[in-house]
Amino acid sequence: MDTDDLTAGLLRELRAAKPYPAVSLTMPTHRRTPDNTQDAVRLRNLVNEAVDRLEADPAVGRETRTAIKEQLDRAAAEVDPRRALDALVVLATPDEHQIWQLPRTAPERVVLSDSYLTRNLVAAKAQAQPFWVLGVSADRAGLWGGTGDALREARTGGFPMTAPPLEPDPQREERIGDTPSIFGSQETRVFLRSADETLRAVLAADPRPLYLAGSAQALAVLDEVGESPRSAVGRLTKGVPAGTTPSALLEELRPVLEERRKRFAAAVDGRLDEARGRRAFAGGLDEVWAAVREGRAGLVAVEEGFQRTVRVTDEHLEPVDAGVDPADTTVREDIVDELVERALDSGAEVVFLADGSLADHGRIAAALRY
Repeated sequence: MDTDDLTAGLLRELRAAKPYPAVSLTMPTHRRTPDNTQDAVRLRNLVNEAVDRLEADPAVGRETRTAIKEQLDRAAAEVDPRRALDALVVLATPDEHQIWQLPRTAPERVVLSDSYLTRNLVAAKAQAQPFWVLGVSADRAGLWGGTGDALREARTGGFPMTAPPLEPDPQREERIGDTPSIFGSQETRVFLRSADETLRAVLAADPRPLYLAGSAQALAVLDEVGESPRSAVGRLTKGVPAGTTPSALLEELRPVLEERRKRFAAAVDGRLDEARGRRAFAGGLDEVWAAVREGRAGLVAVEEGFQRTVRVTDEHLEPVDAGVDPADTTVREDIVDELVERALDSGAEVVFLADGSLADHGRIAAALRY
């Protein structure tokens, strides 16, 4: 699975308490050869480490240990190096295993707990900034889920939708001498209204920025009969034929996505400036961490490539550059991911900006509620 699959409902399931031990493995991976040839070996070593820890843990019975080992072995065999991104997360209990490919790196780690480790999944989902694309024509409505570098057709909530064929109207043709415009027909209006209703149900379950794609006529009718266009953040005025591939549609969308990204970044910058003006601003990892822990952060902005290893001491963060001892529980190799997860859990908005955008503020900043 990838970050596009991480819905709010699934996240609740992953975080739910489980009989000890629930095993979480995380490790960085490589997208291309020859670098990714080492990933399978590193994963096998990580699985072996997990098995060794299970065997050494007196709280883990033999049957449980054997069942989890089988799940981990299956997961290791199922990992597809062709789908590798920047990190791999494997989750396992005696009854299941899950494989997640993430577009954000994660440290190499084995965690045995009474729930799965989710911080890396949550941070990767937030950084990916997923969006929806609704493509419409007079007789078809398709939905695509995307991130900055990937797009795939969604088969959810009733999509894709196809309108029933229009009945011919020979009497009109005899009377007027032509056939009516398909976009002027009541059937087309009913179909696009139905597509809009279906889309709103999807947005309610999984809210994301919405882009619209279609001919000018199709989008004009959708504007008239639907409610979802009011919340759209961008539109591509070009037809989307039924055979359009996700990669081709993404290329067409790139100028629209880039325009929206620039507007979004400018808006975030304005919100941070306003927070500085009212002295409700935090800059730098230590300040933002404290604000998030106290529930005071309303907006957290992070540079996309920002990650830091730190030692947590007396509620403060001290950077750690090298020589991390795996047994040192005060060290957090993915403190930014942990901060992102905590911020989202507290109701804060988390946004990722281009590297260099927050250079004057330690690569991370927050607008505070108070």
